[in-house]
Amino acid sequence: MTDTATAAAPTADERLRRFRTAREQSVQTPNGFLALVNTQWVGEEQTIWGVPGTWAPRPDGESGLIVTATAADGITVDGALVDGTAVVRGKDDAAPSSIVFDDHTTGTVIRGEDGQYALRVWDARSEAIEAFGGISAFDYDPEWIVTGTFTPNPAGTTVGFSHIKDDGATRELPVPGDIAVTIRGEEYRIAAFKDGRRLQLVFADETSDVDTYGVGRFLFIAPNPDGSITLDFNYAVLPPCAFSYNFNCPMPPRQNRFPFRIEAGEKQVLGKDGGLLHG
Repeated sequence: MTDTATAAAPTADERLRRFRTAREQSVQTPNGFLALVNTQWVGEEQTIWGVPGTWAPRPDGESGLIVTATAADGITVDGALVDGTAVVRGKDDAAPSSIVFDDHTTGTVIRGEDGQYALRVWDARSEAIEAFGGISAFDYDPEWIVTGTFTPNPAGTTVGFSHIKDDGATRELPVPGDIAVTIRGEEYRIAAFKDGRRLQLVFADETSDVDTYGVGRFLFIAPNPDGSITLDFNYAVLPPCAFSYNFNCPMPPRQNRFPFRIEAGEKQVLGKDGGLLHG
């Protein structure tokens, strides 16, 4: 008879370390945050910085862009070399197009809220990937696991979120419910917008622009079946714009700005020299 060793369940600290290791690996992938080198909106026929061809909106108003190139440009769309014009479907399409420029540069097309499309260019050998040293973070602290209550909002409830590059304009984003949480004896009612099956909390605190990224941080959460909701700030992450200026990240609304330090979660993106990558 053979004894079967049962592996001990990982501790909370070990689970967090694994999460952080996976995060550092993911941002360096060919389509990870560090690989994004350009996001260029296309309102008329134009060239795109860093890649060949000319790009234009689709005249039929359907998803995506039209690219015009010669075979010598080496652009492949959906596996076919472009020699003339080709339709490049956006990510909002049921079957978005794949774009390959060379052995380390690819593209995707995204749709803005105004209906305009942009080409995103990803470089697996970007300067940011080459310079990346890691993501600094606070040590695990169980005191920053907070339980609150989630109350569903009426259908169609929205909250205005500003984005870094929107010049102060706000976008109304659906907020599925109201989150009430008590921290240090004070109750806060915060807003998190829908992100697929999760909720995305965009927050700032007194570490912001001091010890942590100035724009704020994200926390992805989900209500529990009993109506409670757990906010584990140890899993707070930096937004994509901390890794590449070519992202346009939402900023924390007023009710999500905490008047104290949340010493948990990720802090900053670092270079190999230990300094800020985008310092």
